Amino acid sequence: MTGADGGMGTIHTRTLAKAGYDVIMACYDKEVARPTYEQIRQETGANLFLKQVDLGNLQDIIRFANEVKEEFSSLQILLNNAGVLCHRARNSANDIEYTTAVNYLGHYTLTNALLPIMGRGTRVVSMVSIAYILGKIRSDYFEPTNESKFNRFTTYGNSKRALYYFTLDAAEAWKDRGICINVADPDIVSTGIIRQGNIVVDKLCDWFFRPCINTPEEGAATMLAAALNPEFEGVTGAYFKKCKVKKPKKKFYNNIQERTLLREMTQEVLRKNGIEL
Repeated sequence: MTGADGGMGTIHTRTLAKAGYDVIMACYDKEVARPTYEQIRQETGANLFLKQVDLGNLQDIIRFANEVKEEFSSLQILLNNAGVLCHRARNSANDIEYTTAVNYLGHYTLTNALLPIMGRGTRVVSMVSIAYILGKIRSDYFEPTNESKFNRFTTYGNSKRALYYFTLDAAEAWKDRGICINVADPDIVSTGIIRQGNIVVDKLCDWFFRPCINTPEEGAATMLAAALNPEFEGVTGAYFKKCKVKKPKKKFYNNIQERTLLREMTQEVLRKNGIEL
C-alpha cells in the first residue's frame, strides 16, 4: 500500500493488519513512517514490511517493484492511496510536474510493474477525488511546469482524471484474468492534503472547515469497502463513494479521445525513461 503512514493510510494499514494480511507499507520516508509502523505492529501482531519508494521517480518505482516481486510470490490487495497536492510548481526526478508524476504516473507504473504477482481475486483500488471532474488531458500533460502556468487545483484534478482513465482501461484489459481494479472517492477528508501553505488560511480551515468534513476514518472506509467487502467481489472498473458503487456522468468516463491520448503519451514517457511494462 502506498502512502501507508498518512492520515487515511494509517487506518488502511491498521485495518488490513487486523484482518490478518501481511502488509507492505510503501512510504516516501521510512524513518518518518517508522513510529506508525512500530505502533501498528505492536497493536496487531501482524507481519508488516516497511519499505521506501519515491512515486515521483520512475526508476525508484521499478527498483521497489522488483524488490517486492523477489520477496513475495503473490499480491492480494494493492491500495494506491498516496497522493500529493503541490502548492507551488515542482517537477519530478524525471522532469514531469510532481503531482502528475506521483498521483497518476507513479501509480500507473507501480501497478503494472506488480502485475506479474497478481492473480484471480486480486483487488486494486486507487484513491481519486471529486476533483477529477475538473480534469482534462491535453497533449502537454507530461511536460514540466513552472510558476507562470501552474495551478494546483486543475493539476490535481487532471491527475485524478488520469488515474480514473487508467483504471477503466485496466479493468477492461484484466477482466479475463480475474483482477479487479476500481477507484475510491473519500469525499473531502480532514488530512494534511487540504492545507494551502498559508498560515492564516490553514488556521481558519482548522477552526471552521475541518469539523464539517469527513474524518480520516470516514474517508478511509470507502477504499476499505472496495478492497475487503465480500459484496464487491468481482466488481471492476467501478467508482466507489460512501462505500457504494456510484455511476458517474457519462461525460466523465466515456471520453475515448482523452483516454486514448493519455494511454499513448504514458507509454511514450515510459519508453523515454527506459521502462517497458
